[in-house]
Amino acid sequence: MPVGTLSLRDLEYALAVARQRHFGKAADACHVSQPTLSGQIHKLEEQLGMAIFERSTRRVAASVRGETILQQAEVVLAEAQRLLDMAKHLSVPMSGILRLGAIATLGPYYFPHLLHATHKAYPSLALRLTEGTTAELIQSLRRGELDCILAALPVNLSGLAMQTVFFEPFFLVAPVQHPLAHRVAPTLASIRTRELLLLEEGHCLRDQTLQLCRGNSSSVQRHATGLETLWHMIAAGEGYSLLPALSVVKRATLGMVAVRPLLESDAGRMITLIWRNRDPRSREFAQYARFLQSKAPAGVLAEATLPTARPRLTPKSEALHAQRQKRKDSRVG
Repeated sequence: MPVGTLSLRDLEYALAVARQRHFGKAADACHVSQPTLSGQIHKLEEQLGMAIFERSTRRVAASVRGETILQQAEVVLAEAQRLLDMAKHLSVPMSGILRLGAIATLGPYYFPHLLHATHKAYPSLALRLTEGTTAELIQSLRRGELDCILAALPVNLSGLAMQTVFFEPFFLVAPVQHPLAHRVAPTLASIRTRELLLLEEGHCLRDQTLQLCRGNSSSVQRHATGLETLWHMIAAGEGYSLLPALSVVKRATLGMVAVRPLLESDAGRMITLIWRNRDPRSREFAQYARFLQSKAPAGVLAEATLPTARPRLTPKSEALHAQRQKRKDSRVG
Protein backbone atom coordinates (compact mmCIF):
# COMPACT_ATOMS: atom_id res chain seq x y z
CA MET A 1 0.00 0.00 0.00
CA PRO A 2 1.49 3.38 -0.96
CA VAL A 3 2.34 5.60 2.03
CA GLY A 4 0.55 8.49 0.36
CA THR A 5 -2.82 6.81 0.89
CA LEU A 6 -2.49 7.15 4.66
CA SER A 7 -3.97 10.28 6.21
CA LEU A 8 -2.57 11.91 9.34
CA ARG A 9 -6.10 13.09 10.06
CA ASP A 10 -7.34 9.48 10.13
CA LEU A 11 -4.57 8.61 12.62
CA GLU A 12 -5.74 11.50 14.80
CA TYR A 13 -9.30 10.13 14.65
CA ALA A 14 -8.11 6.67 15.69
CA LEU A 15 -6.15 8.03 18.65
CA ALA A 16 -9.14 10.11 19.72
CA VAL A 17 -11.34 7.01 19.76
CA ALA A 18 -8.69 5.14 21.77
CA ARG A 19 -8.59 7.94 24.35
CA GLN A 20 -12.37 8.53 24.57
CA ARG A 21 -13.38 4.87 24.16
CA HIS A 22 -16.46 6.20 22.43
CA PHE A 23 -17.06 7.19 18.78
CA GLY A 24 -19.48 9.98 19.61
CA LYS A 25 -17.21 11.62 22.19
CA ALA A 26 -14.21 11.22 19.85
CA ALA A 27 -16.15 12.94 17.05
CA ASP A 28 -16.97 15.86 19.35
CA ALA A 29 -13.29 16.16 20.38
CA CYS A 30 -12.26 16.24 16.70
CA HIS A 31 -15.06 18.68 15.76
CA VAL A 32 -16.58 16.36 13.12
CA SER A 33 -19.81 14.38 12.90
CA GLN A 34 -19.86 10.82 14.21
CA PRO A 35 -20.65 9.32 10.77
CA THR A 36 -17.67 11.14 9.28
CA LEU A 37 -15.31 9.89 11.99
CA SER A 38 -16.68 6.35 11.86
CA GLY A 39 -16.33 6.27 8.07
CA GLN A 40 -12.69 7.43 8.20
CA ILE A 41 -11.83 4.85 10.88
CA HIS A 42 -13.41 2.13 8.76
CA LYS A 43 -11.40 3.31 5.71
CA LEU A 44 -8.18 3.25 7.75
CA GLU A 45 -8.86 -0.31 8.93
CA GLU A 46 -9.44 -1.41 5.33
CA GLN A 47 -6.15 0.19 4.25
CA LEU A 48 -4.26 -1.54 7.04
CA GLY A 49 -6.07 -4.86 6.52
CA MET A 50 -7.01 -5.27 10.20
CA ALA A 51 -9.54 -4.11 12.78
CA ILE A 52 -8.04 -1.50 15.09
CA PHE A 53 -10.98 -1.55 17.51
CA GLU A 54 -13.28 -4.14 19.06
CA ARG A 55 -16.80 -2.76 18.98
CA SER A 56 -19.76 -3.73 21.14
CA THR A 57 -22.91 -2.05 22.35
CA ARG A 58 -21.25 -1.42 25.71
CA ARG A 59 -17.72 -0.32 24.86
CA VAL A 60 -15.09 0.41 22.25
CA ALA A 61 -11.54 -0.87 22.88
CA ALA A 62 -8.41 -1.31 20.86
CA SER A 63 -7.76 -4.82 19.57
CA VAL A 64 -4.49 -6.58 20.42
CA ARG A 65 -3.05 -5.73 17.02
CA GLY A 66 -4.70 -2.34 17.14
CA GLU A 67 -2.69 -1.40 20.25
CA THR A 68 0.53 -1.79 18.28
CA ILE A 69 -0.87 0.29 15.40
CA LEU A 70 -2.00 3.05 17.77
CA GLN A 71 1.41 3.21 19.46
CA GLN A 72 3.06 3.72 16.08
CA ALA A 73 0.40 6.26 15.11
CA GLU A 74 1.44 8.35 18.12
CA VAL A 75 5.06 8.25 16.93
CA VAL A 76 4.08 9.25 13.38
CA LEU A 77 1.96 12.20 14.57
CA ALA A 78 4.66 13.33 16.99
CA GLU A 79 7.22 13.36 14.17
CA ALA A 80 4.79 15.21 11.92
CA GLN A 81 4.38 17.88 14.61
CA ARG A 82 8.16 18.03 14.99
CA LEU A 83 8.44 18.64 11.25
CA LEU A 84 6.02 21.59 11.50
CA ASP A 85 7.85 23.02 14.52
CA MET A 86 11.18 22.67 12.72
CA ALA A 87 9.86 24.45 9.63
CA LYS A 88 8.49 27.26 11.81
CA HIS A 89 11.85 27.62 13.54
CA LEU A 90 13.82 27.59 10.29
CA SER A 91 11.53 30.19 8.75
CA VAL A 92 13.03 32.73 11.17
CA PRO A 93 15.75 34.69 9.30
CA MET A 94 19.33 33.70 10.12
CA SER A 95 18.47 30.64 12.18
CA GLY A 96 19.51 27.01 12.01
CA ILE A 97 22.95 25.99 10.73
CA LEU A 98 25.16 28.26 8.60
CA ARG A 99 28.20 26.63 7.00
CA LEU A 100 30.69 29.46 6.63
CA GLY A 101 34.17 29.25 5.12
CA ALA A 102 37.00 31.79 5.17
CA ILE A 103 40.40 32.02 3.52
CA ALA A 104 43.13 30.63 5.77
CA THR A 105 44.88 34.00 6.14
CA LEU A 106 41.68 35.54 7.56
CA GLY A 107 39.78 32.85 9.46
CA PRO A 108 41.99 32.34 12.56
CA TYR A 109 42.19 36.10 13.17
CA TYR A 110 38.61 37.08 12.31
CA PHE A 111 36.54 34.08 13.46
CA PRO A 112 36.78 34.88 17.22
CA HIS A 113 35.38 38.38 16.60
CA LEU A 114 32.77 37.09 14.14
CA LEU A 115 31.57 34.36 16.54
CA HIS A 116 31.11 36.77 19.43
CA ALA A 117 29.20 39.33 17.34
CA THR A 118 27.06 36.72 15.56
CA HIS A 119 26.04 34.77 18.66
CA LYS A 120 24.96 37.99 20.35
CA ALA A 121 22.88 39.22 17.38
CA TYR A 122 21.61 35.86 16.06
CA PRO A 123 21.18 33.48 19.02
CA SER A 124 19.26 30.96 16.88
CA LEU A 125 22.10 30.65 14.35
CA ALA A 126 24.65 27.83 14.67
CA LEU A 127 27.87 28.50 12.76
CA ARG A 128 29.92 25.68 11.23
CA LEU A 129 33.29 27.19 10.33
CA THR A 130 36.02 26.02 7.99
CA GLU A 131 39.15 27.42 6.34
CA GLY A 132 40.91 26.90 3.03
CA THR A 133 42.31 28.57 -0.05
CA THR A 134 40.07 30.69 -2.25
CA ALA A 135 39.88 27.98 -4.92
CA GLU A 136 38.94 25.31 -2.38
CA LEU A 137 36.25 27.46 -0.79
CA ILE A 138 34.72 28.51 -4.10
CA GLN A 139 34.55 24.88 -5.21
CA SER A 140 32.86 23.84 -1.94
CA LEU A 141 30.43 26.75 -2.27
CA ARG A 142 29.45 25.82 -5.83
CA ARG A 143 28.96 22.18 -4.80
CA GLY A 144 26.63 23.22 -1.97
CA GLU A 145 29.00 22.03 0.77
CA LEU A 146 29.21 25.59 2.14
CA ASP A 147 26.48 28.23 2.41
CA CYS A 148 28.73 31.28 2.08
CA ILE A 149 32.41 32.20 2.29
CA LEU A 150 34.61 35.13 3.27
CA ALA A 151 37.24 35.77 0.61
CA ALA A 152 39.32 38.59 -0.81
CA LEU A 153 38.66 40.11 -4.21
CA PRO A 154 39.17 39.45 -7.06
CA VAL A 155 37.07 36.27 -7.33
CA ASN A 156 35.28 34.67 -10.28
CA LEU A 157 31.69 35.50 -9.34
CA SER A 158 29.94 33.54 -12.11
CA GLY A 159 26.73 32.21 -10.55
CA LEU A 160 27.60 33.85 -7.24
CA ALA A 161 26.52 36.96 -5.35
CA MET A 162 28.68 39.05 -3.04
CA GLN A 163 28.62 41.93 -0.58
CA THR A 164 31.68 43.79 0.68
CA VAL A 165 32.38 43.46 4.40
CA PHE A 166 35.53 45.48 5.07
CA PHE A 167 38.87 46.60 3.68
CA GLU A 168 41.88 45.09 5.42
CA PRO A 169 45.10 47.14 5.07
CA PHE A 170 48.48 45.47 4.68
CA PHE A 171 51.41 46.19 6.98
CA LEU A 172 55.09 45.73 6.33
CA VAL A 173 56.49 43.25 8.86
CA ALA A 174 60.27 43.12 9.01
CA PRO A 175 63.06 42.07 11.37
CA VAL A 176 63.85 44.92 13.77
CA GLN A 177 67.39 45.23 12.39
CA HIS A 178 66.27 45.67 8.79
CA PRO A 179 66.53 49.25 7.37
CA LEU A 180 62.81 49.27 6.45
CA ALA A 181 61.95 48.66 10.11
CA HIS A 182 63.30 52.12 10.94
CA ARG A 183 60.90 53.89 8.58
CA VAL A 184 57.72 55.31 10.03
CA ALA A 185 55.75 54.60 6.84
CA PRO A 186 57.72 52.69 4.16
CA THR A 187 56.48 52.67 0.55
CA LEU A 188 55.71 49.80 -1.76
CA ALA A 189 58.42 51.07 -4.09
CA SER A 190 61.00 50.56 -1.35
CA ILE A 191 60.21 46.84 -1.11
CA ARG A 192 62.58 44.52 -2.96
CA THR A 193 60.94 41.31 -4.04
CA ARG A 194 64.15 39.32 -3.65
CA GLU A 195 63.88 39.90 0.12
CA LEU A 196 60.16 39.08 0.26
CA LEU A 197 58.83 36.10 2.13
CA LEU A 198 55.60 34.72 0.67
CA LEU A 199 53.05 32.03 1.32
CA GLU A 200 53.01 28.99 -0.94
CA GLU A 201 51.10 28.80 -4.21
CA GLY A 202 47.31 28.77 -3.81
CA HIS A 203 47.05 31.54 -1.22
CA CYS A 204 45.47 34.72 -2.57
CA LEU A 205 47.61 36.77 -0.18
CA ARG A 206 50.69 35.66 -2.13
CA ASP A 207 49.27 36.96 -5.42
CA GLN A 208 48.08 40.21 -3.84
CA THR A 209 51.50 40.88 -2.33
CA LEU A 210 53.29 40.29 -5.62
CA GLN A 211 50.83 42.51 -7.47
CA LEU A 212 51.28 45.37 -5.01
CA CYS A 213 55.06 45.08 -5.10
CA ARG A 214 55.09 44.62 -8.89
CA GLY A 215 57.15 41.49 -8.52
CA ASN A 216 57.01 37.99 -9.92
CA SER A 217 57.17 34.67 -8.17
CA SER A 218 60.48 33.72 -9.82
CA SER A 219 62.25 36.50 -7.89
CA VAL A 220 61.05 35.12 -4.54
CA GLN A 221 62.98 32.12 -3.26
CA ARG A 222 61.60 31.67 0.26
CA HIS A 223 58.08 30.56 1.07
CA ALA A 224 56.01 29.60 4.10
CA THR A 225 53.05 27.24 4.54
CA GLY A 226 51.09 29.66 6.73
CA LEU A 227 51.14 33.06 8.40
CA GLU A 228 52.45 31.74 11.71
CA THR A 229 55.46 30.20 9.99
CA LEU A 230 55.94 33.46 8.12
CA TRP A 231 56.09 35.35 11.42
CA HIS A 232 58.82 33.06 12.74
CA MET A 233 60.85 33.37 9.54
CA ILE A 234 60.68 37.18 9.75
CA ALA A 235 61.65 37.11 13.42
CA ALA A 236 64.66 34.95 12.50
CA GLY A 237 65.82 37.63 10.04
CA GLU A 238 65.02 35.66 6.89
CA GLY A 239 63.31 38.62 5.18
CA TYR A 240 60.10 40.64 5.36
CA SER A 241 56.54 40.45 4.05
CA LEU A 242 53.21 42.24 3.74
CA LEU A 243 50.67 40.90 6.22
CA PRO A 244 46.95 41.75 6.63
CA ALA A 245 45.92 43.95 9.53
CA LEU A 246 43.97 41.39 11.57
CA SER A 247 46.99 39.10 11.74
CA VAL A 248 49.17 41.82 13.28
CA VAL A 249 46.71 43.47 15.69
CA LYS A 250 47.79 42.81 19.30
CA ARG A 251 50.50 40.49 18.02
CA ALA A 252 53.32 39.80 20.49
CA THR A 253 56.54 40.42 18.54
CA LEU A 254 58.95 39.81 21.46
CA GLY A 255 61.07 42.68 20.20
CA MET A 256 62.26 40.76 17.13
CA VAL A 257 59.74 42.01 14.55
CA ALA A 258 58.71 45.53 13.55
CA VAL A 259 55.25 46.28 12.13
CA ARG A 260 54.99 49.38 9.97
CA PRO A 261 51.99 50.90 8.12
CA LEU A 262 52.55 51.53 4.43
CA LEU A 263 52.49 55.04 2.98
CA GLU A 264 49.95 53.84 0.38
CA SER A 265 46.70 53.61 2.37
CA ASP A 266 45.02 51.63 -0.43
CA ALA A 267 47.50 48.75 -0.08
CA GLY A 268 45.37 45.93 1.24
CA ARG A 269 42.52 43.60 0.33
CA MET A 270 38.74 43.83 0.16
CA ILE A 271 37.04 41.09 2.19
CA THR A 272 33.64 40.05 0.88
CA LEU A 273 30.87 37.64 1.82
CA ILE A 274 30.03 35.41 -1.16
CA TRP A 275 27.11 33.01 -1.69
CA ARG A 276 25.24 31.26 -4.53
CA ASN A 277 22.98 33.78 -6.22
CA ARG A 278 20.12 31.24 -6.42
CA ASP A 279 20.18 30.49 -2.69
CA PRO A 280 16.73 31.33 -1.25
CA ARG A 281 18.50 32.99 1.71
CA SER A 282 20.23 35.49 -0.57
CA ARG A 283 18.54 38.47 1.06
CA GLU A 284 19.47 37.17 4.52
CA PHE A 285 23.12 36.77 3.52
CA ALA A 286 23.24 40.32 2.15
CA GLN A 287 21.83 41.56 5.44
CA TYR A 288 24.36 39.46 7.36
CA ALA A 289 27.19 41.00 5.32
CA ARG A 290 25.95 44.47 6.23
CA PHE A 291 25.80 43.39 9.87
CA LEU A 292 29.41 42.18 9.74
CA GLN A 293 30.35 45.45 8.09
CA SER A 294 28.77 47.38 10.96
CA LYS A 295 30.72 45.22 13.43
CA ALA A 296 34.09 45.48 11.67
CA PRO A 297 36.93 44.70 14.10
CA ALA A 298 39.71 47.09 15.03
CA GLY A 299 42.38 47.42 12.36
CA VAL A 300 40.11 47.24 9.30
CA LEU A 301 38.01 49.81 7.44
CA ALA A 302 34.26 49.64 6.80
CA GLU A 303 32.94 50.67 3.39
CA ALA A 304 32.15 54.22 4.52
CA THR A 305 35.81 54.85 5.35
CA LEU A 306 37.51 53.06 2.46
CA PRO A 307 40.78 54.62 1.30
CA THR A 308 41.14 56.19 -2.13
CA ALA A 309 43.88 54.86 -4.36
CA ARG A 310 47.08 56.86 -4.37
CA PRO A 311 49.47 56.94 -7.35
CA ARG A 312 52.50 54.69 -6.97
CA LEU A 313 55.76 56.56 -6.43
CA THR A 314 58.24 56.83 -9.28
CA PRO A 315 61.94 56.20 -8.62
CA LYS A 316 62.53 59.99 -8.51
CA SER A 317 59.69 60.66 -6.12
CA GLU A 318 60.76 57.64 -4.10
CA ALA A 319 64.21 59.17 -3.67
CA LEU A 320 62.67 62.45 -2.47
CA HIS A 321 60.39 60.55 -0.13
CA ALA A 322 63.37 58.59 1.20
CA GLN A 323 65.18 61.83 2.03
CA ARG A 324 62.15 63.17 3.87
CA GLN A 325 61.68 59.82 5.59
CA LYS A 326 65.31 59.81 6.74
CA ARG A 327 64.91 63.24 8.31
CA LYS A 328 61.60 62.19 9.91
CA ASP A 329 63.14 58.96 11.23
CA SER A 330 66.03 60.84 12.78
CA ARG A 331 63.57 63.08 14.61
CA VAL A 332 61.56 60.07 15.77
CA GLY A 333 64.71 58.34 16.93
